[in-house]
Amino acid sequence: MIVVAVSVFLNFTGFTLIIPVIPFLVGQYIAPERLGLFVGLIVSVYALCAFGAAPVLGALSDRYGRRPILMLSLLGSAAGYFIFGLGGALWILFAGRIIDGLTAGNISTIYAYVADTYAPAERGRIYGLLGAVGGMGFMLGPLAGGLLGAIFPAAPLFAAAALTLGNVAWVYFALPESLTRDATAPAWRWQRLNPFVQLAHVLGIVALRVPFAAAFAFFFAGSMLQSNFAVYLKEVLRFGPIGIGWVLFTVGVMDIVSQGLLTRALLPRVGAGVLARSGLAVNALGFALIACLVFVPRVEFLLASIVIFTLGDGLFQPSMNATIANAAPQDAQGLVQGANQSQQALARMLGPLLAAVLSPFSVSAPYWTGGLIAIIGVVVLSALGRSARSRAG
Repeated sequence: MIVVAVSVFLNFTGFTLIIPVIPFLVGQYIAPERLGLFVGLIVSVYALCAFGAAPVLGALSDRYGRRPILMLSLLGSAAGYFIFGLGGALWILFAGRIIDGLTAGNISTIYAYVADTYAPAERGRIYGLLGAVGGMGFMLGPLAGGLLGAIFPAAPLFAAAALTLGNVAWVYFALPESLTRDATAPAWRWQRLNPFVQLAHVLGIVALRVPFAAAFAFFFAGSMLQSNFAVYLKEVLRFGPIGIGWVLFTVGVMDIVSQGLLTRALLPRVGAGVLARSGLAVNALGFALIACLVFVPRVEFLLASIVIFTLGDGLFQPSMNATIANAAPQDAQGLVQGANQSQQALARMLGPLLAAVLSPFSVSAPYWTGGLIAIIGVVVLSALGRSARSRAG
């Protein structure tokens, strides 16, 4: 558990180091009025590549083991960060994100590793703890990224590459393989290279359909915020890299509280279904409050909105991760987790595009829309809960 937790911490720290400086790096090559559009496109091209790669990497991890796939994914991320940091032209920035996206299998592999190692009743608690550890990385990464970005904008990218290479070394020396050697390896079929075939196969498992739909709504809405948030803060509150880093530091603190403490305490008492619905509802409220920042452009209001938004996020994610892992066949955890990451990538591809389209109409439009999508996810999960109760009756 300690080895996996350190890997998650390094992964989230490296990923979030770059967030405060993306608008400033992209802004070197385009006009200011097109900044939101191109930031959205860069986020979306990463998600498009991850959509195709994640289920393939998940299936490969079922066959060849979690450890080699995790190391491959981390090496791809390090290369992508380094190329993005080199810059020099807009297409080089896109190339860096494409390379990172084509090897995007680290989180799904870690989740499959947990499912290999822990009993179903323990998985929600473990996912919550890993979420809290990720929150620590999310807390420190953007702050460090903002400070490094104040020196020169590409510095966080090179730091992220170095940190990710350190994570590769950590996995190589400290992480044992979770799949037993005598386990029967799933037969490989070339159809596994098609992400749509992978998703269709996984969605053939009836118990996974509604959780996947709710997760899609959550990540679709969340990606609208993530892709646009630095631009939003830059325009509404005139924040620079350091200010953006401090806001994301608050997000990390709340992740530790919500996933590491609240979810761990509430999950055994209320169950994953109730906690997921409650978290998504709170998340929708957070979206509405962030959208209202244009009417109340004050730092105190921003922080209150972020606390509520992240509280909902922290209640939802571990609960939904446990629901999906427990519904997956044990010999297909990598496939299911890869398909989950793939449909999340699809959401992260479409969400930023919608945010980019909506932003010219109003800087707050993506957040109102994100809240509406989160409410749709609550309705979907509520229908699942009623169906389960009627079957039990």
